[in-house]
Amino acid sequence: MTFENRMTARPRVFDADKAQEIKESIGWASGQVAELLQATASCSPYLEGLIRSESVWLESALADPEGAMDACLTDVKTLETAELSFGLRAAKLQVAVLTALADVAGVWPLETVTGYLSDFASLCVDQILKRLVADEIRRGKLPGQREEDGETAGGMVALAMGKMGAGELNYSSDIDLICLFDETRFDPDDYHDARAAFIRVTRKMTALLSDTKAGGYVFRTDLRLRPDASVTPVCLSMETAERYYESVGRTWERAAYIKAKACAGDVEAGQRFLKTLQPFVWRKHLDFAAIQDAHDMRLRIRDHKGLAGPLRLEGHNMKLGRGGIREIEFFTQTRQLIAGGRDQSLRARGTLEGLAALTEAGWVKEADRVALTDHYRFHRTVEHRLQMVRDAQTHHLPNDSEGFERLSAFLGRDTKELRADLQSRLEAVHDLTEGFFAPDATPEVDEAWGTDVTDRWVTYPALRSTRAQETFSRLKPEILTRLQDAAKPDEALAQFDAFLAGLPAGVQLFSLFEANPHLTDLLIEVASTSPALARYLSRNSSVLDAVLGGAFFTDWPEVEGLRAELSAALARTDDYETQLSLTRRWMKEWHFRIGVHHLRGLIDAKTSGVQYADLAEAVVASLFPCVQAEFERKHGRLTKSAAVVLGMGSLGARQLNALSDLDLIMIYNADSDDMSDGKRPLGTRQYYARFTQAFITALTAPMADGDLYEVDMRLRPSGRQGPVATSFDAFRSYQMSDAWTWEHLALTRARPVAGDVGLAEAIEAARTDVLAAKAKGETIAQDVADMRTRLEGAKATGNPWDMKTGGGRLQDIELFAQMLALRSGSAEGATAAQIDVGVADGQISAAEGQTLAQAVDLMWKVQSAGRLLAGGVLDPELIGEGGRRLVLRETGFETMDALRNAIEDLSVRSDSIISKGLEA
Repeated sequence: MTFENRMTARPRVFDADKAQEIKESIGWASGQVAELLQATASCSPYLEGLIRSESVWLESALADPEGAMDACLTDVKTLETAELSFGLRAAKLQVAVLTALADVAGVWPLETVTGYLSDFASLCVDQILKRLVADEIRRGKLPGQREEDGETAGGMVALAMGKMGAGELNYSSDIDLICLFDETRFDPDDYHDARAAFIRVTRKMTALLSDTKAGGYVFRTDLRLRPDASVTPVCLSMETAERYYESVGRTWERAAYIKAKACAGDVEAGQRFLKTLQPFVWRKHLDFAAIQDAHDMRLRIRDHKGLAGPLRLEGHNMKLGRGGIREIEFFTQTRQLIAGGRDQSLRARGTLEGLAALTEAGWVKEADRVALTDHYRFHRTVEHRLQMVRDAQTHHLPNDSEGFERLSAFLGRDTKELRADLQSRLEAVHDLTEGFFAPDATPEVDEAWGTDVTDRWVTYPALRSTRAQETFSRLKPEILTRLQDAAKPDEALAQFDAFLAGLPAGVQLFSLFEANPHLTDLLIEVASTSPALARYLSRNSSVLDAVLGGAFFTDWPEVEGLRAELSAALARTDDYETQLSLTRRWMKEWHFRIGVHHLRGLIDAKTSGVQYADLAEAVVASLFPCVQAEFERKHGRLTKSAAVVLGMGSLGARQLNALSDLDLIMIYNADSDDMSDGKRPLGTRQYYARFTQAFITALTAPMADGDLYEVDMRLRPSGRQGPVATSFDAFRSYQMSDAWTWEHLALTRARPVAGDVGLAEAIEAARTDVLAAKAKGETIAQDVADMRTRLEGAKATGNPWDMKTGGGRLQDIELFAQMLALRSGSAEGATAAQIDVGVADGQISAAEGQTLAQAVDLMWKVQSAGRLLAGGVLDPELIGEGGRRLVLRETGFETMDALRNAIEDLSVRSDSIISKGLEA
């Protein structure tokens, strides 16, 4: 049958002018094929260009699309190394236009389209690996390997992960790869040379695939699914990878390996490796921890989608959003993980194959399989059309009517009818997948458990009304059941009791819980795992509004987005008290979000530190002009004046924890003899002293919505004895002439966070000048040694879980890192960056720097967990089993004893490095 006779679908013309313009390039086409090409070009600027450039080839390709695709794949296999870059890009364009037209016209079903895309990607990776490894062998860079070993890439393999591994690659997709090599092919003495060669090959391969050149790119390549990607090389030995998965592999990595396939290089070695991982991926027993891990995975997926509120089609994410592709994939993979250890028939890589296997084994109803299969194919088709418009890796529905009209035309659908279909299908998928995890029956509740606590609930303000009691009575069985399932039920009950006791009213809140069961899940999870966060929630229950607001689980907006949001909200009112209250409510919602994301493993300790710092900076920067406006209303302005708030300490280093206060300095620039022009005029020094006090009050004053932050200004020039605000000239002069070493150390972490941009730039220039000038100070090391001795005597607690104080602990390492930066004259503020400066400058060795960096990383994780879970220093006995699981998940250790031993070891080693460094 001809291409035309096989067409089962066709797009509508979206842009009539574009459809007309393309006719000259396709004079060979007629009938429905010509109409297809015109309509496709009118819907997709990207495909319009490809139809023009590949017109001659298309005439023959459409006569036999399968033959054309096979010929294209065959041609790739004949490419020489020097031809790879151009040849693969040329082949990609042909594959892109042919698969698109066959997809749009319904000539190939979804599985054929994604299969060809996956096969082409695998072939490209395979050819590149083999050619590049052969080059390394020819250059004598791969010990013990001969020319013929190039055919197996010298033992190197690329594992295709995700959709590529499952043969489900979408139209404009990244490819996820894990690159490994078989270390058994090399003598132990040659291991490092071999690894270096394979790392070079991996980097060259990534560049060949990903770099955009003439002819575009081949595939964007992502290597981050490899073990511990932030610290490991881009290519690992199989033994190293196997040890990682056996010791610290996580549930999400088990799920990732469901779809893993050895696709390139030494495929046989890759298959052997995957076989060794089967005990890791496919567990034989369904113990409680495995089920809990599966539940946690589900929560992470949900958290990325923003489930609260009604579904809105504009901008909806067809992959991660409510009712999207990821829900169907997770629905399938979770059951595969739980049951696949006992039933090998469930170990299918493909989503639809997995659904079918689960149905055959009785895990999924046939009606659900049929519905989800249909929805999955529809969702993927919509995803392809979205990506085909401009070859963009997008999954978002259009944001405007024109975009929906283009999409509906591309799908050959009526716009109104398509919107209704999308809405219906997304809701149906969500209902099916959510219902899958709902219990069939409410578990029986131990009526006698906790009655000494629950009996007094009716006396609480939140439960005094009849309506509140009726609503809560429907929630109570599930709440008690969940509390009883906690690692420490009595502790969880006490935390929930504290939350309930602090509520001023309950009807609206209980109605929210009843309508949004995930809020109950969240509340019990917080109460069961984090006493500190539960106390926070009991004092600030209004933060739950943010969970329902739709943005609670979206991507972090960064400091610029936070500033813009808060500033816009503050601009909507000119009442100062309202602005202060609004800022408190806003800050607490975002603060709670960071804690919940950290609790659930959506972010790690390092990321939470950055987010807490972003939040603090946004609050300081957005509130600054409000305080300034209020102050000027009372006291007027000074001519040609400006002020800047410097963030010092952890804020300056952009790494706070859940309980951090803020170290701030106020610096101004104004004529010292000036007077303000308000009703109550002030001289310059008094003006900025009062303004600084007003600003600190705005941050620290307790109001109905609580306070914002504790503020410490002791890092200002001359400390407590100095004025609360310092003129720029005095600040610069003091730092150059009179400041102590500790003040120069503090200056390494100074950073403007609010105020006048021009003055901020001048302060930063002065800071770098001071650091450069003081870098060679003869007494720096001795001064730091003296400070270290005083700190150890004053603050060391001896508590093994106190990560801050003591030799070789965070405060000690941070002080030493600041010294390294100061002696190098570096402007770097983050501890890790300062350590790197010390290594680069030769003050410490690379090995010493690595030890200090490891210590900072591990201790920060433990300290952050302690602040989040316990509201202070970590106590393993008090945080409960849920808290201990979080700590171990965060740090990658199996037991708390192993973690403690590692901390002690790093402390001792860091203490030795610092002592040695201070003696040099």
